[in-house]
Amino acid sequence: MTNPLFDALFAPHAGQQTPFLHLPDGGAIGYADFLGMAAQYANALDSLGVTPGDRVAVHIQKSPEALALYAGCVQRGAVFLPLNTAYTPAELEYFVGDSGAALFVCDPGEVAEVEGIAKDNGCLLYTLAGDGSGSLKDLRADQATTAAVAERGEDDLAALLYTSGTTGRSKGAMLTHRNLLSNAEALVEAWRFTAEDVLLHALPIFHSHGLFVATNVSLLAGGSMIFLPKFDVDTVLARLPEATTMMGVPTFYTRLLDDARFTRDLAAHMRLFISGSAPLLAETHERFAERTGHRILERYGMTETSMNTSNPYDGDRRAGTVGFPLPGVEVKVCDPETGAELPTGEIGVLEVRGPNVFKGYWQMPEKTKEELREDGFFITGDLSMIDADGYVTIVGRGKDLIISGGYNIYPKEIELFLDEQPGVLESAVIGAPHPDFGESVVAVLVAEPGGTLDLDGIEAATRANLAGFKRPRHVAVLDELPRNTMGKVQKKELRDRFAHVFQAQAS
Repeated sequence: MTNPLFDALFAPHAGQQTPFLHLPDGGAIGYADFLGMAAQYANALDSLGVTPGDRVAVHIQKSPEALALYAGCVQRGAVFLPLNTAYTPAELEYFVGDSGAALFVCDPGEVAEVEGIAKDNGCLLYTLAGDGSGSLKDLRADQATTAAVAERGEDDLAALLYTSGTTGRSKGAMLTHRNLLSNAEALVEAWRFTAEDVLLHALPIFHSHGLFVATNVSLLAGGSMIFLPKFDVDTVLARLPEATTMMGVPTFYTRLLDDARFTRDLAAHMRLFISGSAPLLAETHERFAERTGHRILERYGMTETSMNTSNPYDGDRRAGTVGFPLPGVEVKVCDPETGAELPTGEIGVLEVRGPNVFKGYWQMPEKTKEELREDGFFITGDLSMIDADGYVTIVGRGKDLIISGGYNIYPKEIELFLDEQPGVLESAVIGAPHPDFGESVVAVLVAEPGGTLDLDGIEAATRANLAGFKRPRHVAVLDELPRNTMGKVQKKELRDRFAHVFQAQAS
């Protein structure tokens, strides 16, 4: 029997008593105990009738139990579908229904809000809380600590991650065993991870960064993780002396730099700081180097591809760039209209090919065909440049993507929602620079002729229906949206107009 991910990430640690997870209370879970929990979850899934290829949707807090459920899904051959904990029931209804999930795991506190979703979509509903309790934990506790390993092939799905589309409809990126394993292998090589590494893990695990980059790399290398439920400056500063490496989003690093306790001495023992999920400002890069003597290693990835490029471990980590293609990955910059490859130094759309590139979009063959070429190159939509030394720089983003605190936000999804609100004629959503989150959401509204807008009512509606990271942090009302002669809304003009709105609020 073969199961690529399980065979590479989990099976080699059977019987090992070395720590895998260092817990917030100072305790630890060893590899053998973690694999026992994973096997119990695999058996629990089997007892519920979850078969290889079935989707398991999870909307739960970060915990060792949640991570063991991921491992159990790999062992059982189920397709793991993590969902952002900030999603509202209205958003969850789409993901559960579109994926055809066989099992939906939620927090015990939200059962009343989502039990109708499970019932309407014919899937089982179980619970798992941040403290590890819940009906699924109870079920797994009665299971054996060894389990059969489902046979899976390299091209079988291991995960389904939803990424919003510019049309407002979320797309499920199908990630295979080969996609995830090849990326972990490339990153272990590129970043020199070994069994001696202790990774400070304060990222969420509903996201590729925390789950497939941080966790899979640690598993493949045989290292351990300081597994924190979230990023908290006090906790991170207290636990940093135990770590050798840290992965984070730019916000983590700006918050550390804002704390006088984060000193050169505190970081002196660290081997590597890595940043991703959002652009790292060159200013942050330089401030960090000046404060600590470490140059943050920035890399670039996407939901559909995991990691594509990385600044070098040895060599010049250039601020403002995302480095070179990872081992086995090819990149090129192309004309957005013709698809022709552009000469060095010219700006175009970045395309990526390699074993990390996803299989396609779930039940969206036409969308897959639009973005995934027959020769295997994926059209990222990111405007990029490759310089004479081979460094890739992301200079802008197509499709109006906003990245706030490491989370991707697609304006069209929010605009469609705002346009439905009473009194709103039309809307435009843009990103504006934010001192903490990198970017945050600005909504520009136009009222229906002769009408006025109930901004409090609109805010209440967004709070009820949109995840917190998607909600506008600034709302402006204009008489009309700026347009060109073809009638297209000029978002650049809006971005220029509201470029300093969050700096003004912070001052």
